[in-house]
Amino acid sequence: MTTGLKIPMREISESVIRDLKEMYPDAEVNIELHHDRNKAPLSEAYFWEIISLLDWSKEGDDEAVVEPAIARLASGPIRHILEFADILSEKLYALDGRRYALQSGEDAWSPDRYFSVDNFLYARCCVIANGEAFFKDVLDDPEKMPKDRSFEELLYIPSQAYQRKTGRKYAYTPAFPFETFSNISGWES
Repeated sequence: MTTGLKIPMREISESVIRDLKEMYPDAEVNIELHHDRNKAPLSEAYFWEIISLLDWSKEGDDEAVVEPAIARLASGPIRHILEFADILSEKLYALDGRRYALQSGEDAWSPDRYFSVDNFLYARCCVIANGEAFFKDVLDDPEKMPKDRSFEELLYIPSQAYQRKTGRKYAYTPAFPFETFSNISGWES
């Protein structure tokens, strides 16, 4: 029987190798390296590289801000567009929780008043649009959640790239639900 493992090179450490030797002492290893980004899956690092292409010199024109990211995704394989959507959905899902909603500004979540689920989704988009370091900071410390800020246009990068690439309507459901309140454990008391 053959067992396939996919491990990003940056995650291979001595302890990983030691564990694999213990689990599969008589196995043979076949290593396949993808040097061509278009053949490899879209990595977390490449996701953040695409996010870093957002052109904040065009602030005020959200479509212009996301254009470089759309162009980069549309220039690669369709698979990368879908994988980008999956990673984006995972990040939005991770930020979907009461502890972040409580810190989102004037319209912050409160049990006794109206709470805009759309505004909170767009606020979570703003966190991701500000890059990997900021995303990790907010994830670790919800008080760093931007107050009264949003960036809805981030949601449309995959669909715009797909339509540009294929000329067809985008009808992909990403890996994680990202609508507000989807992450049930994030909203538990």
